[in-house]
Amino acid sequence: MQVLQVQLEVRPDPAEVGRARRWVRSRLTGSGIGADEPLAETLLLIVSELVTNAVVHTGRPAVLRIQVNGTPTHPPGMVRVEVVDSSARPPLQRHARGEETNGRGLELVDGLADRWGWLPDGAGKRIWCEVDRCESAVSGGYEGYACETPADCEGRVGAGGGRGYESGALGLGVPGGRGYVVS
Repeated sequence: MQVLQVQLEVRPDPAEVGRARRWVRSRLTGSGIGADEPLAETLLLIVSELVTNAVVHTGRPAVLRIQVNGTPTHPPGMVRVEVVDSSARPPLQRHARGEETNGRGLELVDGLADRWGWLPDGAGKRIWCEVDRCESAVSGGYEGYACETPADCEGRVGAGGGRGYESGALGLGVPGGRGYVVS
């Protein structure tokens, strides 16, 4: 499996959110994910929310990482986004009401990502999420899932639709780590 992993240092300035989106768009395009694909738009929204949270709630620099998994014969499959900041304060998922303009960031990430969570990272934390590439019937997959056959997709729920604690995979069995998977 071929993996592209890149990172960007983000200054504690709200203008960095736009720079992070432009940077991610160029990296996705370079890895074979078209700018007009729904996956790219989903990832850009997730990056916007996570980088905004890091910049606004910590007031400190952060690191944005993107990992794209694929092979030379298959297009990119799963994309992982991570934002590492130096604040040890755990993320708090709020549920904004009515006309509130704040408090929807992690709620959006929860609804858009196939998996997401956080874990301690040095003196700070790492918030991560993963989005699976949705292949269309034209490319041989099944709409909404990166599956080879319908049986591969059996029992899956759309992005963010189901939850279960994932204790062992991706190093999330560490104390304080949180992980959610589509069930």
